[in-house]
Amino acid sequence: MNKQVQEASRMKRGTMLAALLIGAFIAFLNENLLTNIFPRLMREFNVTASTIQWLSTGYMLMIGILVPVTALLQQWFTTRRMFMSAMALFLAGTCLCAVSPGFEVLLIGRVVQACGTGLLIPLMMNTILALYPPERRGAAMGLMGLVIMVAPVIGPALSGLVIDTLHWRWLFYMVIPVALFSIIYAFIYLKNVTEITKPRVDLLSIVMSTVGFGCVTYGFSQTGVWAGPGSYSLIAIGGFFLLLLIWRQLKIKEPLIDLSVFRYPAYSLVAVLIVVLMMVLFATTTLLPIYMQDVMQLTAFATGLLLMPGCILNAMMMPVTGKLFDKFGPRFVIMPGLVMIALSLWLFAGIDSDTTQGSVLFNHVLLFLGISFVVMPAQTAGMNQLSLHLVPHGTAIYNTLQQIAGGIGIALFVGIMSSGTSRYLHHSLDPAAFQDKTQSIVAGLQTVFWIEFILTILVLVLGWFINGRLFADFSQKKEPKNLLS
Repeated sequence: MNKQVQEASRMKRGTMLAALLIGAFIAFLNENLLTNIFPRLMREFNVTASTIQWLSTGYMLMIGILVPVTALLQQWFTTRRMFMSAMALFLAGTCLCAVSPGFEVLLIGRVVQACGTGLLIPLMMNTILALYPPERRGAAMGLMGLVIMVAPVIGPALSGLVIDTLHWRWLFYMVIPVALFSIIYAFIYLKNVTEITKPRVDLLSIVMSTVGFGCVTYGFSQTGVWAGPGSYSLIAIGGFFLLLLIWRQLKIKEPLIDLSVFRYPAYSLVAVLIVVLMMVLFATTTLLPIYMQDVMQLTAFATGLLLMPGCILNAMMMPVTGKLFDKFGPRFVIMPGLVMIALSLWLFAGIDSDTTQGSVLFNHVLLFLGISFVVMPAQTAGMNQLSLHLVPHGTAIYNTLQQIAGGIGIALFVGIMSSGTSRYLHHSLDPAAFQDKTQSIVAGLQTVFWIEFILTILVLVLGWFINGRLFADFSQKKEPKNLLS
């Protein structure tokens, strides 16, 4: 046991855990605050849906780029320095957003916020693992999971209430004092629990990762509006740099990410599943508020309240599906969840301007109920196949895939919706008429949901091949275990 872990065993774990959870809460809350007010921001800044979505896409892209780098940074800097640096970046970005005179500055502020969040997510998970012995980690990780799930529950309703009663800038004003408190609290109570080894920094891998993911995401954001060959060139350039990144990770002694995790079939299948589902989930949660406010004519607060039950049910079902996974294995849990997700998207594909609030509520609840049956059990099934030394790399890859896939999904499907909207208005007799505008949004959304439904059906087929149970001892597994059935 190293010196840091010995010291951690004598620390007041509760106060340190509280410091981490406070920072995590405001970071995850901030990630979910703006989606509900996109329609208002589109009108205020006079930008399109394809432009406004970058407030989410840019945020998630930056997190995805930083997550794999954080594992390296934690071996160079102490826990407290890393946490306080992350929160300082988050606070700086929040202040910049609060005073932004236009969309461009607001986007820069969001990217700076994301730098803090990207450093914070893996730092929090690794610190909890270092603070608590194996027999007590479940409760601590459960608290972290609760914080992560509470943020999307209250985020849309809170942002709706603020935007209906105050100016949107108050969404950032109210975060500033909490971020300041988190920094002060961490300065007093948070101690170092990691070992500083200062390994070699492979800057070339970081550059390849940044350019590759950045070009691919931006290219996908342009394809939906048929911007021309430039968008596909960006995707090709990004793909080329990602191939170089993969080649380099396989060649160097100390890779940024150990790609040998993909030798495990179950892990690889879950990676594909995560990419598709995160694209679908984040795109749907971004587009629904636009439909509800611009077509159904709901207020931002009413939109947040209507989306709340699905998020609450998702949070409540997480521990239940975990127990079902332990008892019956992944296929028993994952397959019904994928069926629920596919059914929800099929129902959403039939929405129109006359769809009732009850129908939207039911479809949304069904979608998030399905997500609770799939995402965490699938990730657990994939991670259970890895040897102990590969677990940090497997976690980093899954976290990166979630953020990057979510960013690409938002960019791609918002672009597809915008393209469908433009095509409808092009053939409209009166494009300026309110009815034609709402019908154009409906037409674009129907196209998106049909594509998402088809993708989910493909994943449903893959889900059948994920099998296996929880293994008690990771360290005993030396070679990949084929769990394909």
